[in-house]
Amino acid sequence: MTGFDTLLDLVLSALLVGGGIFTLIGSYGLIRLPRPMQRLHAPTKATTIGVGAALAVSALDGLGQGQISWQELLITLFLLLTAPVSALFLAKTLILRGEADRDLPPSPTGAAWSTLAPPRQDP
Repeated sequence: MTGFDTLLDLVLSALLVGGGIFTLIGSYGLIRLPRPMQRLHAPTKATTIGVGAALAVSALDGLGQGQISWQELLITLFLLLTAPVSALFLAKTLILRGEADRDLPPSPTGAAWSTLAPPRQDP
């Protein structure tokens, strides 16, 4: 085992443990946060980073032999691109169904939030 392999194993192990901690925190937040809009943050942020770290470690594990698993890197990219979009749609659904927080902050423009704005009337 060369020095590069040892260093690679240490870095990948640290990344895997860090990803596991993020996943644990995200799962705990999903259980413990009281309101639906708050519960959106736990799986879409912390758990996404944790699962992405585990996939990255799995993809880079063969780096010592000169191999990279491109499929796992593409899965990681897909996960990081789709998690925020799905969280946005879930938040909009909660707002439209009236299950969101009643005390939403005012929008920066002073107009109603786009999800709550009445449909535009075309002449």
